[in-house]
Amino acid sequence: MKSIVSFDVDMTLIDHKDWMIPDSALETIEKLRENYIIVLATGRDMDSAFSTVIRDQIRPDAIIHLNGTKVTVGDKVIYEHTFDKHLLKQILAYAEKTPYSVGTTIGDRDYYVHPEVVKKHDASLWGECGRRFEDPGKLAELEVRTMAYIGNEEGAKAMEEAFPEIHVHMFADKRGADVVERNAGKAMGLVRLCEYYRIPLSETVAFGDSMNDYDIIKAAGKGIAMGNAMNELKKAADYVTDSIDQDGIKNACLHFGLIR
Repeated sequence: MKSIVSFDVDMTLIDHKDWMIPDSALETIEKLRENYIIVLATGRDMDSAFSTVIRDQIRPDAIIHLNGTKVTVGDKVIYEHTFDKHLLKQILAYAEKTPYSVGTTIGDRDYYVHPEVVKKHDASLWGECGRRFEDPGKLAELEVRTMAYIGNEEGAKAMEEAFPEIHVHMFADKRGADVVERNAGKAMGLVRLCEYYRIPLSETVAFGDSMNDYDIIKAAGKGIAMGNAMNELKKAADYVTDSIDQDGIKNACLHFGLIR
């Protein structure tokens, strides 16, 4: 019986210094493919135009998209979850009264409270902001799976305290976070894949670097934090490997005998 090895995408597989997947990680995944089910577990929708190139490069057997709110095996969707409409409206109303931004991207449109915060964030990262902003109030009429928070850690903690129904998991750069309902999440996506494949959760391996990986790192049989991971995640992990640019994935797989 094949077991699961799961990988976060950003700063676990893709190095943001050059937006490339290290050759050692690609080679390791090809070796793992012989004996393991390859899973991507990410905050991205890997079926979106922005991410399909990465998806097709990795060729995963299954994907936990959008922090567990969509789970696919091949072309088959085995689970979908959409944000509770009443809760969504409450969060957006709350965000209006803060200096932070909350919203999401659907298709080629961006729906954010305080879009000027997003523009400043994007400009600092990429030198420009090419988003097409729409009225965030329209989100109440659309299918929303997960949202993003742009702001500091203090604001994220305050929002999570105000809404115990959600996780606000900080990104590794601590400039933003994923906003996900607690009944979704990457760990629940992994549980659903274990049920689908009839694999014990204790037999799984998960790699990650930021706080939206916290639950899956704790839930997996072996939770592995990248060397570039947030300190909170390193403390939760069973093992801390080298950084993304120092062959972290390959070295961990060699350490645990997953490849030779």
